[in-house]
Amino acid sequence: MIVHRLRQDEARRIAIHAQLLDAARPTGLVDVVERLTFLQIDPTAAIAPSADLVLWSRLGASYRPADLTRAVETDRTLVETVAYIRSPRDLPAVIAEVRDAEPHPSTRAWLEQNESFRRDILTLLEKEGRLLSRDIPDTNVVPWPSSGWTNNRNVTKMLEAMARRGHVAISGRKGRQRYWDLPERVHPAELPTLDLDAAVRLRNERRLAALGIARSAGPQIPGESPYVGDAGEAATVEGTPGTWRVHPAYVGLPFEGRTALLSPFDRLIHDRVRAEQLFGFEYFLEMYKPREKRRWGYFALPVLHDDRLVGKLDATVDRKAGTLVVNAVHQDVRFTRAMTAAVRTEIEDLAGWLGVEVTGV
Repeated sequence: MIVHRLRQDEARRIAIHAQLLDAARPTGLVDVVERLTFLQIDPTAAIAPSADLVLWSRLGASYRPADLTRAVETDRTLVETVAYIRSPRDLPAVIAEVRDAEPHPSTRAWLEQNESFRRDILTLLEKEGRLLSRDIPDTNVVPWPSSGWTNNRNVTKMLEAMARRGHVAISGRKGRQRYWDLPERVHPAELPTLDLDAAVRLRNERRLAALGIARSAGPQIPGESPYVGDAGEAATVEGTPGTWRVHPAYVGLPFEGRTALLSPFDRLIHDRVRAEQLFGFEYFLEMYKPREKRRWGYFALPVLHDDRLVGKLDATVDRKAGTLVVNAVHQDVRFTRAMTAAVRTEIEDLAGWLGVEVTGV
């Protein structure tokens, strides 16, 4: 059995290369999403929506949010699923994992109780074409059981559950509201149907190609899994416990780094344990903390320089004033003059892309 023995800097460079954050910038939006496997949709826009920040970090100033909208809603080269934008090729595996391995038994029971509700939605969409959720009648038999913000949001919960199982599809947006339609009117016709084993295998392989190096398994975290099963080959990384899985095509490649500002949801830092073990980088999204308890800021952007995560940028956009307000640049390591200049250039590039001026630090 092959076991790669990697230094920490080698492991970091593999992770950065896999995430398209080294010096050789990609040029195609669809190609970026194909490699990353998904963009997380998050409405927070203290600077810009996360999906747009992730693409800007890779593509630079040539990227325009309208390009992403066109790819999803017009060209159909990308698809929106619940909470994510993906390559169409990943849909069969994503659907199979939910369809054949329901993670929430209570959801399965609720769907069984509301089968007539599901059929009502399909009949209406077939007759009327795409609709906003507000235009779909609530014919539930049993309301969605929650005491939180989802309580009695029956139509939305049913649509999202159906979308995860491939029964309906998101066909576009009107502001933040989603249009829903039958999948055959939205998704490519040639998509295969996968069984669960094939889906898990494909998802692990695709995930490792996006991450470069990852753990086989670990504690469950919200959202997309950071684990890759037995994909790739085994590796050890000096200074870290246990065994990793590494994509063999990325081992030993030459590396040239650059400076980048990352979304708080960027996959390079999404797995906080991996970020700490490989990069020595501590990070928490502090937007839900009281102001007085924040260390780095409401929506701090991790700062990548060469093969290190070196700090956080605390900044927000004041759209009325037309400014990117820099509150602080928190240095995890002491910045050299070259690092300071590179980070400053990246901040100015971000402001230019946003169409605002830099103020503050």
